[in-house]
Amino acid sequence: MTLPVLGYALLGGLLPSLVWLYFILKEDARCPEPKTMIAFAFLVGMFSVFFAIPLEQIACTRLALDSTAACSLGQATWNAFGFNAMLSWALIEETLKYIVAAAFVLWRPAVDEAPDYVVYLITVALGFAMAENTLYILNYSDGSLLQGSILSDQRFLGATLLHLVSSASIGFALAFSDFKHPAIRVAAAATGLILAVSLHTAFNALIMNEGASTFTAVFFVWIVAVIIFATFEVLKYFQYRNLPTNICPS
Repeated sequence: MTLPVLGYALLGGLLPSLVWLYFILKEDARCPEPKTMIAFAFLVGMFSVFFAIPLEQIACTRLALDSTAACSLGQATWNAFGFNAMLSWALIEETLKYIVAAAFVLWRPAVDEAPDYVVYLITVALGFAMAENTLYILNYSDGSLLQGSILSDQRFLGATLLHLVSSASIGFALAFSDFKHPAIRVAAAATGLILAVSLHTAFNALIMNEGASTFTAVFFVWIVAVIIFATFEVLKYFQYRNLPTNICPS
């Protein structure tokens, strides 16, 4: 691996996540979060990939008919192991993103209003997507800037947005159950996680289905994204509707 190739991969992995993060932070401009906390949440999500990889390798090996089979991010893996692999990897990634967010971010004083759950879970997800995209480009790029750019664009339109909307589902579940009884909060978090895993699995199934096209998968995730962003506007309305425009909840 040469330094230019590594640079292309890092840039191609980082840019899609930063574009979406900028958009989300603009949506939350009414009561912005501390930049240090946003950076911390992004880094937490980024490093969580290195816990996901060995867990996915274990799942991949256990699902393989041949225990010595190599596991990779490629289509051959999905074709060999089928739906169970898609579901297992989606479950690992979505659960891990939620666990690290809950363990390192969501209990902090900066998370002091309902929309914050959505913002921070999305930020963790974008950090995860950044590291995943970088590894993907390193594995599948031919080392050229053009190929790296094409893969980066594809990840921006599909996989990165998928991570955003999946984790946002859990964020909304926590946001709309804010200040509710702990049992309700647990049930809401479980529901959000199930929805996140379902969305992730559905996207992977569409991508790997030979009878479908990549456009179908991308169209699916963009429709979900429109619903997510509309729901975020509803959440902000209920959060701020009784407050002057220059005041944030304390």
